[in-house]
Amino acid sequence: MKKVGKVILGAAVVLVGAGVIGLKHMLDHGFSARDKPTEIEKVIARRLRYLSIPSAHARLTNPVPLTPEVLARARAHFADHCATCHGNDGRGKTTIGQNLYPKVPDMTLKETQDLPDGHLFYIIKNGVRLTGMPAWGENTPEDDRETWELVHFIRHLPHLTDKELAQMEELNPKSPQEWEQEEAEKRFLEGGSTKAPSPRGKLEQH
Repeated sequence: MKKVGKVILGAAVVLVGAGVIGLKHMLDHGFSARDKPTEIEKVIARRLRYLSIPSAHARLTNPVPLTPEVLARARAHFADHCATCHGNDGRGKTTIGQNLYPKVPDMTLKETQDLPDGHLFYIIKNGVRLTGMPAWGENTPEDDRETWELVHFIRHLPHLTDKELAQMEELNPKSPQEWEQEEAEKRFLEGGSTKAPSPRGKLEQH
């Protein structure tokens, strides 16, 4: 048997073995989103994600020049569209992020920061199947530019300042309860209500 054939056979045996182990685990314990992914699942998921991205994207570099204005726009975009799952700081410590399967990754860590620009762009634009990551934007130059700007912001996540986080909190989407509370506070301050509003609770996003 040729060497290539042996490699293919070995890979097939490993995949079948992993499948059998995964099936037994599911039958024994069920398949809950509360579970922590096994190391085998993590390796397979990373490999499949890598294979799903066209090889040409590995060589792409960000065509959008990094400026304070670009970073500010991307920060606002992230706060409004991404922070509900990823948190303002990109660490994924949110109610939604921690209850997905697999959980939202900490994007400040090496696993994300070491990805090529083109991979980050492709993941944002096309999403990741079988996870909670959706595809964002349309196939337009304007949307592609916004996506490249987000790539710059992801690179900036490990260096976020307290001031930037405070600015993002003001831009986070509000629930109906938060809007109602904000209106109650406004009426109280304007003297339209004699009852002080109750303390406002917010979804943890950083």
